[in-house]
Amino acid sequence: MAAAGRILLFVIVLHLSTAQAASSKVPFHGLGVNYGQLGDNLPSPEVSVSLLRSIGAAAVKIYDANPAILRALCGSGVVVSVMVPNELLPSIGTNQSAADDWVATNIVPFYGSIRLRFLLVGNEILSDFASNSSFSPYLVPSMIRLNRSLRLFSLRGIKISTTHAMDVLQTSFPPSSGRFRSDIAASIIRPMLDFLRRTSSYFFVDAYPYFFWSQNHTSISIDYALFQGTSNSYYRDPASGLTYTNLLDQMLDAVAAAIAAEGFREVRIGLSETGWPNAGDLDEFGANVHNAAIYNRNLARRVAEKSGLRTPGMPEAVIPVFVFALYNENLKSGRGTERHWGLLYPNGTAVYEVDLKGRRPASSYPPLPPATNNEPFKGKLWCVLDTSGAVNVTAVAAALSYACGQGNGTCAEIQPGGKCYQPNTVTAHASYALNSYWQQFRSIAGPCYFNGLAVQSTVDPSYGSCIFPSKEN
Repeated sequence: MAAAGRILLFVIVLHLSTAQAASSKVPFHGLGVNYGQLGDNLPSPEVSVSLLRSIGAAAVKIYDANPAILRALCGSGVVVSVMVPNELLPSIGTNQSAADDWVATNIVPFYGSIRLRFLLVGNEILSDFASNSSFSPYLVPSMIRLNRSLRLFSLRGIKISTTHAMDVLQTSFPPSSGRFRSDIAASIIRPMLDFLRRTSSYFFVDAYPYFFWSQNHTSISIDYALFQGTSNSYYRDPASGLTYTNLLDQMLDAVAAAIAAEGFREVRIGLSETGWPNAGDLDEFGANVHNAAIYNRNLARRVAEKSGLRTPGMPEAVIPVFVFALYNENLKSGRGTERHWGLLYPNGTAVYEVDLKGRRPASSYPPLPPATNNEPFKGKLWCVLDTSGAVNVTAVAAALSYACGQGNGTCAEIQPGGKCYQPNTVTAHASYALNSYWQQFRSIAGPCYFNGLAVQSTVDPSYGSCIFPSKEN
């Protein structure tokens, strides 16, 4: 390191010696909230922090180290977790100076002013479906190097970890049989668990009962997924003898079993994301305001009643919990549910009332809209151009070109002489092409989204001899 760099580090460490670490050694009781920023209509950080406090959030997790958000959190009393973006791992994982520089730039200026608890290195790096899987070799080295950086700057009370999707498990049912995927267990998970044990940190997982239930709705009661099941819906693990009253406990204990199977039973679990979508695409059944409110209200009350989230397999361990998310985020890609997890609309009003402290009795809440889509959608769906607002013709033309370039005969009917050639406009052709492509490849090509240009519809857009293909759901 250059002399100037050594002097800078000395000055920073000297300054931190007066900051004390007490502000970081904080309890974490109640529910935290994930504060995503993938929206073009979200309130300012200052307003967002005020809203976090107004809804009773005990903590907040952000997906980077946004300095504007961190400044707004200074003096708020909210426990804070920040994340190192995935794309930085190759540099940090191979270069201690890069790790030191990141901490010096992003953490040191706020230490002592915010209640920083967790530094999360990357987001779902080990997901079996992640496009960022090339970052996985750098995950544990990055965690180790950043931990050295925290010690270098005497930043005490901050725990290093990372977040995982549930697909890090190879088996999860029954819960006692939980095991990690064989491709990552020995090479990545075990060294990570060793690090977490040595540093008394947490294994964070993103657990969404909504997805597990919707994929297994014929065998799992929705009430069991929403913390309001009866004894008829409870599940007893035949190997452990433990009885489960809800799906979230079952999922978390499967993770605990996998950790124990690797020989690290004492490593604690954290819940970095959970929640229920308040809306979604027409074929995403169960995604509605009613279910979202019930899930988060019951979760909050359960955490309050048990003085923390605890499971049958871990009755003494308190699991820190972050609900997803603060806002509905309109720039998130993917299926409709991706843009509808918020406790709040972007204008700051509540999607539904919820007391994150879990103290409000259920009878005090106003009536919720009925859950009208708890069963799979029956009937035909089409994927058409969204003309509800201004249409970006350039973007539409690009989507049209993409759809026509992918499938076999996808756009045959909008060629000259085809039954859907008229009207010969970009927007008319795009609706046909996007639908034709989606119908042909919907099982593998993803949602009816096309960068926000398309929406699902139950109204047949066919006209005259131009027939838009569709399949029964």
